[in-house]
Amino acid sequence: MKVRCVLICSAHLHKPCPAVYHPSQMMSSEVFVPGWLQQLLVVLLRFALFFAAPVNLTNGMECSARGPASYILVFTGHWSPQTFPKQYPLFRPPAQWSKLMAVTHNEQYRLWQEGAPASDGMKSFAEQGLTVDLVKDAKEARKRRVVGSMYRTAGIPSGIGHSSTELLLTPRTPLLSLIVKVIPSPDWFVGVDSLNLCEGGQWKQEVTFDLHPFDAGTDSGFTFSSPNFPTTPPENITMITSQKPNHPANSFYYPRLTELPPLATVMVKRQGHTPVRQQNRLSNHILPDTTKPNRFSETPLDCEVSMWSSWGLCLGPCSRGGLRHRTRYILLKPANSGTPCPELEEQEECTPHNCLAYQ
Repeated sequence: MKVRCVLICSAHLHKPCPAVYHPSQMMSSEVFVPGWLQQLLVVLLRFALFFAAPVNLTNGMECSARGPASYILVFTGHWSPQTFPKQYPLFRPPAQWSKLMAVTHNEQYRLWQEGAPASDGMKSFAEQGLTVDLVKDAKEARKRRVVGSMYRTAGIPSGIGHSSTELLLTPRTPLLSLIVKVIPSPDWFVGVDSLNLCEGGQWKQEVTFDLHPFDAGTDSGFTFSSPNFPTTPPENITMITSQKPNHPANSFYYPRLTELPPLATVMVKRQGHTPVRQQNRLSNHILPDTTKPNRFSETPLDCEVSMWSSWGLCLGPCSRGGLRHRTRYILLKPANSGTPCPELEEQEECTPHNCLAYQ
């Protein structure tokens, strides 16, 4: 049998090619190949095509649900003086939440990720609440068919409140990510990273979870009202806890707590109808009665005082009970049954060497 043969070797097989032809043998384009060698070449070709196939980025988590699913998303802020009394911002500006930005996507897109650097768009959002760059990036990703839709809600003018919007997810883009900036703050936000609402071939009916603050790693401020001080070089996005950053000046530093109370919660509930498709329009639906904010226990805040001042001079006769004084002042008032403040003034008897004699 006379056939034209092309020999394919795959690096993934980690084996030498079945045959190597000397240049002098390549003069003729026709080679006699036995039947068993033809079968071996077919097997090798199949292996080569298998290993050369694109890598599956879904890690076996692709959604096989039939058709899209409609959800209502409700964001609820629980940021109050009772749950977070330390340095709670009352004015210029008071505690509040930025607009919420949500994106539906697949695993080839990331709005943000803990442990990874913040993108330029994420930096602008975390520091200033701007969504222009994030929307631009999401639109570019939508051209590659890795992003489905983008949604935004209006901001919340106080620490306690809600915002909501309707979502439409498809089997091609079953993941949900969202972010909301903490205002005021250097670069702090809460959010959700790649929540999968499709489990196998079924859409989830309802998901509710707590949100805790994150630091975008682009600004070095410790308190809610810290001035802009860029972090150079930028750090990765990290979660803020009751003891991290481990610094008394940090607004979320509560060393008596093992973990912070939820700063906010998110509920995603499936609906029976398909929502009107929104193209980046702001949305704020009426909050259902069943999603009113839960009552969290009050967070005790201990009093903090300054160091003692120097001792003052002693006025009066040293031999007849003269006294000298020193003082300190309150740095942080106690709240919610926290440890009360200690004495702010102290006195002691004079000794001869620090007496002030009268003329």
